[in-house]
Amino acid sequence: MKFLITGGAGFIGSHLTEALLAEGHRVAVMDDFSTGSRENLAAVSGNPGLAVYEEDITRSPHLDPLIRESDCVIHLAAAVGVELVVHDPVRTIRTNVEGTDKVLTCAAECSRRCIVASTSEVYGKSEKPFFQETDDLRIGPSTNSRWSYACSKLLDEFLLMAFYRNRGLPGTVVRFFNTVGPRQTGRYGMVLPRFVSAALKGEALSVYGTGEQTRCFCHVRDVIRALKLLIPAERSYGKVFNIGTSRRISIRQLAELVIERAHSASPIRKVSYEEAYEPGFEDMMNRAPDCAAIRELCGWTPEIELEQIIDDVIAYMKSK
Repeated sequence: MKFLITGGAGFIGSHLTEALLAEGHRVAVMDDFSTGSRENLAAVSGNPGLAVYEEDITRSPHLDPLIRESDCVIHLAAAVGVELVVHDPVRTIRTNVEGTDKVLTCAAECSRRCIVASTSEVYGKSEKPFFQETDDLRIGPSTNSRWSYACSKLLDEFLLMAFYRNRGLPGTVVRFFNTVGPRQTGRYGMVLPRFVSAALKGEALSVYGTGEQTRCFCHVRDVIRALKLLIPAERSYGKVFNIGTSRRISIRQLAELVIERAHSASPIRKVSYEEAYEPGFEDMMNRAPDCAAIRELCGWTPEIELEQIIDDVIAYMKSK
């Protein structure tokens, strides 16, 4: 098959690119390298099945022809990370909404298989212990820039569903829950690489807020396996699927586990949300997926435990 991966030089995109090339597929990557990097694609840079386009999808002259030449489009390009979202909300909204509109418009015109990446952030301030794809969504007010990311990605979802219903687009939405692993950067606030980097340097691990907020962390290899199972699944068209693990851990406990696995003597310090981000910042206290839908569709469950995930990130950072 021939794939187009937008954001293919990013953390998840580069792993997916490698996996598809390893199976003999051809992959075109479109990435503006604002958050992705060429280093992420170094292992496959000489592969004859890879073509890389350093372009912004909102202004690319090659986007339409690449979609038309592809069998499947995986749309991963997006503004990522809480810090980037808070400090540059205009870029967040424009990148997420305009880029997705261009991708889906063309994909619908030529009826190309399309998978759009969304986020667990769309669940907002829900208080359920585990989120289901059919749950009501509750985000905060527009005066709080923190929610612009969730709102923009939710609009992406609505757009895909509209194209599916009105034009028969063979599209699927995936909601990622804290995908982690080698190559993820802490530059935009991603918690695990930030913690590991500090622990390896013997620096304090900064825990924002109370530290009691819980998250679930899924290895990028498990996520890639889920995406590959969804690509041929016609029963996934017009549906949304959570991708993540159900093991919850508080951010404070995560910091402690990272220190233990890294054999570090780093201390832990609490940082207020106001100091870390902006006044009035709101966080989600708990965020965990119910993954029954994807499990029932294609038998996918995460396999890699959190301890192994942390060890993999530690080994990757040490190698750098």
